[in-house]
Amino acid sequence: MHVVVGGDIGGAERVVLELATRPEQTGADHQVALFTPNRALAAYFAGAGVRVHDRGPAQENPLAYLVRSLGPADATWLSDRLAREAIDVVHTHTFGSHVLGTRAARRVGRPQLRTEHHVMHYFDSSSSPFTRWAAARTDRFVAVSEYVKRVLAHAAPRIAARMTVVRNGVDTAYFSPRERGGGDFAVAIVCRLTGWKRVHLAVEAAALAGAELVVVGDGEERGRLEALARERGAHVRFVGYQADPRAFVAACDAVVSTADREPLGLSVLEALAMARPVIAFAVGGIPEIVEDDVTGLLVSETTAPALARAMDRARRDRPSLERMGASARRFVVERCSIDRMCQEYAAAYEAAARAS
Repeated sequence: MHVVVGGDIGGAERVVLELATRPEQTGADHQVALFTPNRALAAYFAGAGVRVHDRGPAQENPLAYLVRSLGPADATWLSDRLAREAIDVVHTHTFGSHVLGTRAARRVGRPQLRTEHHVMHYFDSSSSPFTRWAAARTDRFVAVSEYVKRVLAHAAPRIAARMTVVRNGVDTAYFSPRERGGGDFAVAIVCRLTGWKRVHLAVEAAALAGAELVVVGDGEERGRLEALARERGAHVRFVGYQADPRAFVAACDAVVSTADREPLGLSVLEALAMARPVIAFAVGGIPEIVEDDVTGLLVSETTAPALARAMDRARRDRPSLERMGASARRFVVERCSIDRMCQEYAAAYEAAARAS
């Protein structure tokens, strides 16, 4: 049972869907226990044929989190479903699910596997006590990158022995290369428009480089980013959230990543699978999947001018982008396929079940 608590369709939710729709490859039948204010997220899972236990419209704010995590109602609801469905392993994901999923799993005596999609919840004072309490009572962990494992091994040494690394996988048949065609040099950024993604640096860099930027995604920062683009006179096109971003990636020469301590970057992997090199800051888990001048360009200085220089370099040497794109595709097929991810999660589920 995947415990999904949140309001967005992000990387973690997409990984859940990829696992849940491949029972043969993961060696498990999957269900989702869902707590969300976003009816589109419920439809996202149900529309793919995943069995969803929907708690109904749920609020997402600090008070609602405390009531859900520490109160009796939701923990009882979840533990009842775990028992009724004879669930073997409880799989928790983002911060909102940690305490709730742990309490329910312990009530019914089921082992828990937790995927660490990020590291921020271990360091933020408002979330750290909760996530660490749950971590101490979790049987097995998956980190989405060596970077995440390394940071958490330092921050919470006791969980290191229970952690393995499973990179997010990409369906390389779905995210396959497409011809760019003609047109002026353009780059895309595909992500949720939230503060830690630092999309403002991409907007400012595009203005400095005189490059077209396509922003694929939505979020609370969109209005501010649109105002910044107008202020800087940047050629930026905001296309909003796209369930299928492939056409926008294919229409660009490269994809940009500007996130702060990006744990891995599913949209980065998808761009690489489509043979689009990635221009990114050399932070977090990005250097594990983007090799400088091989599958993209790494920018060591996390500033808009430095990113603009990399964009300008890419524009002046577009033949090199084709070479890097071919290497990028090869890397994902060999190292980050959906098949490989599912096989590694199958082993993680078996290890969690043995830990009970």
